[in-house]
Amino acid sequence: MSLNLILLIGNAGRDAELRYTANGRAVASFSMAVNRSYQVNNEWREETEWFNVSVWGQQAENVANSVRRGAKVFIEGRLSTREYTNQAGATRTSLDVNAFRVINLTRREEGEEGGYGSYPPTPETAQPYGGGQSQQPAQAAPSGQQAGGGYDQPTDGEDLEDLPW
Repeated sequence: MSLNLILLIGNAGRDAELRYTANGRAVASFSMAVNRSYQVNNEWREETEWFNVSVWGQQAENVANSVRRGAKVFIEGRLSTREYTNQAGATRTSLDVNAFRVINLTRREEGEEGGYGSYPPTPETAQPYGGGQSQQPAQAAPSGQQAGGGYDQPTDGEDLEDLPW
């Protein structure tokens, strides 16, 4: 048995950006910073890990409308690493999270769209991001798409590497 699961709470490094694959599937992406404080010789230090987050399907459209730079965000997903060469010619490693649940933990201001008014959300304010149980009956997925129950993931052959950015 194998398991690849990552849970993160951190801050969005940039606004979520919505794009569409060639076959019309929505994908939102943003960067996320996760900070860790620790003490060395009675001196507090902080380090930051950066993650690239991608979200697929209907949830991507929800995320694009609610996740803004600086927002506190909870992510549940699958971790992958990717090596690339930067402009200076150095080999770098990117931590990528294919998220299947995204919850915006930031309290929104009066009249502002997206996010929750408070956390945990009350049933009246809860927005069904992936993985949550909706009060509405399940509907069949449009032809050519799988019903993901909120866990809308890229299909075989569909990857962020194929997207035009």
